[in-house]
Amino acid sequence: MKPTVKGGILLGVLTGLWTLLMGVTGWYKDPATVNVFYLVILLELGVLIWGLRKTSNDNTYWQQVGAGMVIALIASVIIFFVSLLFTTVLYPNYFAELRTMQEQMLRQQGKSEAEIITVLDATKLMQTPVINSLMGVVGTLVTAFLGSLIIGAIYRKK
Repeated sequence: MKPTVKGGILLGVLTGLWTLLMGVTGWYKDPATVNVFYLVILLELGVLIWGLRKTSNDNTYWQQVGAGMVIALIASVIIFFVSLLFTTVLYPNYFAELRTMQEQMLRQQGKSEAEIITVLDATKLMQTPVINSLMGVVGTLVTAFLGSLIIGAIYRKK
């Protein structure tokens, strides 16, 4: 199996497991720990470094960037479906719990009732299983592109 395929599957599975850990621990609904999820960026960069090192002898710079994007595209399919599973089957109250946490945080910041309603209404459009899953895909692809631009410059055919 090619390193890009292995890397994509690895990244998708690891991100899925990290998402499930966020659910099992309840970190996603705690203002103090919700941002721990973003450690997934370091996970992605680690997989990209591994994958692009494996392909560096065969690829030019732009081929390395392309290889990083292939890794991300494969991972994105897995991430999309794990996210859908997470928000529709495993944690069907996910978005309601996020809204409760967000409302609590806004109250602690001293926001007025009108401001709280405005913010919650604005974020409600993005809080659907499909949109949330697509945002995971977009985040994965953007991170992979930017990461691959840098990693590809370090690990490429000389």
